[in-house]
Amino acid sequence: MIKLSWALMGEHADEWTGADTQEGAAVLEDRLTAVVEDSGMTAETAQHWRSTFLAPVVEALRTEGQAAISRGATWSKAAGPMLVSVSPALAVS
Repeated sequence: MIKLSWALMGEHADEWTGADTQEGAAVLEDRLTAVVEDSGMTAETAQHWRSTFLAPVVEALRTEGQAAISRGATWSKAAGPMLVSVSPALAVS
């Protein structure tokens, strides 16, 4: 299990706990895409934001983040106004 947290400076923060970084990356991409689409940005600006900030972080989560989690470590990455971190989730009994 992993815990994935993210923040858009001054706009939005959220977290998700689930099975792995691949699923987490999909959740991150879906949720932040929805936030950006609801933000009032023009379609062109939203596309630029997704390709410049979101896509590189999602890809890094799938590769670098997965590697860190596999070692039992944490991982974080910032891009523009966005910060994403992932860590092994503590089991709750």
